[in-house]
Amino acid sequence: MAGAGAALYLLAGSGFGRSPDTVLRAALRGSGVPRARVAWVGAASGDDPALRRRDTRRLLKAGAGTVAPAPLCGRRGSAAEAARAIESADVVYISGGDVEAGMRVLRERGMIPRLRAVHRGGTPFIGESAGSIMLCRCWIRWADPGDEESAGLFSCVGLVPILCDTHGEGDAWGELKSALALRPVGARGYGIASGSALVVEPDGTLHAFRGEVDVFRKRKAGVVQEQTLRPGPQ
Repeated sequence: MAGAGAALYLLAGSGFGRSPDTVLRAALRGSGVPRARVAWVGAASGDDPALRRRDTRRLLKAGAGTVAPAPLCGRRGSAAEAARAIESADVVYISGGDVEAGMRVLRERGMIPRLRAVHRGGTPFIGESAGSIMLCRCWIRWADPGDEESAGLFSCVGLVPILCDTHGEGDAWGELKSALALRPVGARGYGIASGSALVVEPDGTLHAFRGEVDVFRKRKAGVVQEQTLRPGPQ
């Protein structure tokens, strides 16, 4: 898989403790800037202030210098202000929340081309939970939640041409498998268990960080688990 731009850190956050988050710390170091400036993009959460405060505390504890919101939702939303925060940041953080709602906000505010351009320019990205899914190629929705046949895919930011899901280990990655079933044969999807992360390096290399990541592949006979990525020494 060809890579482009900077590294991506796709987290499935869990159990936020007092110690600095090792994945956040690695992502901040990856910027090459001491006390990096972080842009917080909360589109998936409706720019929830409590979530922003929690994420800000975690990022500062992990070594960020400043965390600036990129406001996109509600009356305080400003595409111009959000663009300034994103384009001046050393690291961009995409929060958790609702994938489809978050993508709708990014699309309506014209942020998707800006995010892609910033990433191509060398800025690392961190996704958390829904934010991780949003940074990938696409995700699944059901026009009628009671009808499996109504499933369809919608486009995401697409900084990396894969699918991922987070926190889906409890239902054996049912949504990820359903999404892959709608993709061409050969497509891969990555199940990032709670507390784990998938790191996508600029050259396209993928590896697990802090916990396991299950890898699934669409074959002619259906979706199968291909392997499990396990973290190396950290």
